[in-house]
Amino acid sequence: MKEFLEFTIDLDTFIEELQNRLTANETKVQELLAQTNKSYANFVKPLQIMDEYLGQFFTPLSHINSVSNTDKTQKVYSDALPIITEYSTKLSQNLEIYKVYKEIEEKEKGTLNFTQNRVIELNIEHFEHSGAHLDDTTKERLQEINIRKSELSNNFSQNLLDATNAYEYIISDKKDVEGLPESDIANAEFDDEGVVKYKFTLQMPSYIAYMTYGKNAQIRETLYKAYVTRCPENAAIIDEILALKNEMSQLLGFDSYAAYSLAGKMAEDEGTVLGFLEDLIKNSKAQAKVELAEVQSIAPKALQSFDSGFYSEILKKEKYDIDEEEYRPYFEQQSVVKGTFEFLHSLFGIRFEKLDEKLWDEKATSYNLYVENKLTARLYMDLEARKAKSGGAWMHNWQAHCTDEDGKEQLASAFVVCNFPASSATTPSLLRHDDVVTLFHEMGHAIHHMLSSVDENEVSGVNGVEWDAVEFPSQFLENFAYEPKVLKLFALHHESKEIIPDTMIEKLVKSKNFLSASGMLRQLEFSIFDFRLHMKVHSGDEVQNLLNSIRKDTALIQTPSYNKFQNGFAHIFAGGYAAGYYSYKWAEVLSADAFFSVVDEGIFDSKTAKKYLDIVLRGGGSKSMSSLFKELMGREPNPSNLLRLNGIS
Repeated sequence: MKEFLEFTIDLDTFIEELQNRLTANETKVQELLAQTNKSYANFVKPLQIMDEYLGQFFTPLSHINSVSNTDKTQKVYSDALPIITEYSTKLSQNLEIYKVYKEIEEKEKGTLNFTQNRVIELNIEHFEHSGAHLDDTTKERLQEINIRKSELSNNFSQNLLDATNAYEYIISDKKDVEGLPESDIANAEFDDEGVVKYKFTLQMPSYIAYMTYGKNAQIRETLYKAYVTRCPENAAIIDEILALKNEMSQLLGFDSYAAYSLAGKMAEDEGTVLGFLEDLIKNSKAQAKVELAEVQSIAPKALQSFDSGFYSEILKKEKYDIDEEEYRPYFEQQSVVKGTFEFLHSLFGIRFEKLDEKLWDEKATSYNLYVENKLTARLYMDLEARKAKSGGAWMHNWQAHCTDEDGKEQLASAFVVCNFPASSATTPSLLRHDDVVTLFHEMGHAIHHMLSSVDENEVSGVNGVEWDAVEFPSQFLENFAYEPKVLKLFALHHESKEIIPDTMIEKLVKSKNFLSASGMLRQLEFSIFDFRLHMKVHSGDEVQNLLNSIRKDTALIQTPSYNKFQNGFAHIFAGGYAAGYYSYKWAEVLSADAFFSVVDEGIFDSKTAKKYLDIVLRGGGSKSMSSLFKELMGREPNPSNLLRLNGIS
C-alpha cells in the first residue's frame, strides 16, 4: 500500500470507472452478507475500508470541480452525483446490513474497544436515520429525494460561482480608486486600448477592497447590490430543497428537518439551540448599539448597508491608530504559511516538509507532516483566488488514518483551500490579518483530521465528529493569530525582513474586538434564520419574511429590500450546515474555554495544549466531543468564555 495517493483524475473515463467500482462494491456487499459467522473483523471492517476507498476515488472530482471549475468538470460532476447518491442511499437503507450491525453489537459489545463500539453505534444510528427499517415504497421515495437534493445543491453552488464570475465593474476615473491599497489598485488595473482602467469583481479580495476603502458611495452601492442580488434563480432551488428536506424528515419519523438534524449533534433539542442563540443576542445587543452609534458619529448621513465597511475602517483607524494596509507587507503569504508551520511545531512538536510534485494548479503546493520525525500525514494547499475557483475557504479531507483488514496502516491527507490575493511575477500575495485568521482556522480543521491516531476510518480525524463540535479545533487555532508570541514567528516585512514592531502588535490586539458585538449579531442572524427555516416548511415570500422578522431583532442598520442574502447562503443550501449554522457559536464556547487555558499557561509550555493534542486531535471522532472535552478540561464548558473572547461584557 502506498503511503499517499497521487492526485490524478481522468475526466473522460471517470463515470465508467465509478460505475465499475460501484458494481464491484455491490458484489462485495453480497459476499460479506453471505458469510455464516459475521463479526466486526470480517464484516464491519471490510465495509468501512470499501467505503474509504470509494471516497478516495471520488474526492478528486469534487475537489477539482471546486478549484478548477470548467464545463467538463461540471458535466462529469453533475453526471456522477445521481449515480453515487443512488448507490449510497441504497447501501444506507439495506435492512440486512442494519440487522448484522445490531447482531454484532449484541454479540461483541463487551469485547470490542470503545472506538469499534463507536463505529457500530454511529452506523446503527445512520441506518435508522436513512430509513433502513422502513417499507420499500418509502425507501424508494427517500432515494428519489436524496438524488434530487444532491442535484439541487450542486446547481445552487454552480449558479453562485457563475454569477460571481460573470460580474465586472469598470472604473475609468482614477479618483474613484483613490484611498485603496496600492496592491488592490495594481490587481484591478488593466489597459484598455491605451487607457488605464480598473476592474472590480464580486470575488472576495476585489469586492472587500472596494467596500472597505472605496470613497465613491455610488460605486459601493452598485457593487453591494450586485453581490446581494446574485442568483435570483436560486430562490426556486431553495423552495424545492426545503420541501424535500421536510418530506424526508417526516418520512423518517421527525417533525422537521431541524429535529432530524439534531439527532446526531451535541445540542439536545430545538429549544436548547434557540435558547442558546437568543441568550447571545440579549448579551450582545446593547454593546452592538453603542458600536453602531460610534460608526454613525463619523458618517455624514444615516448609514446604509453599503457604507458600514467603509466608515468602520475609518473609525478603526481613528480609534486605534491602525491602518490595515500597513500590516499587509508583514503578512506575505509564503511567510505566513511558513510561520504557521513553525507555530504548530512549537505548540505540538509537528513538522511540515514541502514536496515537489505536480498538482492541479501551479500555485498549489503539498507538504508531508512529521510527528517526532515519523511521517504521519500529507497536506495540500491551494491558497490564491482565481476565476474558476469557488469563493470562500475550506478544508476537505481525502485519506483518513486507519488500518485495513490486514492491519496495514494508512496515513491521512487533507486539502486546505483559500481565496487570498493572487501573486504575480511582480506582486507578492500580501494578506490582510483576517486572511491570517482564516488560514489558522482551516489549518485547525486540517490538523484535526491529519493528526488522528484512530484505526477505524469512519471515526478517524473529522469523521464521526458531531457537526456542532467540528468547528472547535478550527476556532481554537484561529484565536492564536492575535497572540504576540505567535505573530512574531511569521510577521516579517516582505522586503526589509523586519519583525513586526511591538507597537503594531499592540494596536492589532487592542482592535481585535472592534465591532465584535455587531459581528456577533450578524452571525446570530444567520444562525437563527437557518434554524427556524428548517423547523417547518417555508416557501416563496415566507423565506424572505422569516429573514425580515429576524432582522428586526438583529440588524441595527435597515437592510435594503433588494437584499436576497439567502440566494447566496451556500453553507446551508450547498454545504453541510443546514439547521446547523449555529454550530459556529456552539463550538466557539468549547474553543474559547480551551484557548484561554492554553494562553494562561504561557502557550508554548502549556500542559493543556499537549493534552489537546493527545485527547482531541488524536481522538478524532472516536468518542463524543462532550466526552473528549470533559477529559481535556476536567469539567463542562464555561459559556462565559465565549463572551470574554469577543470582548462582550
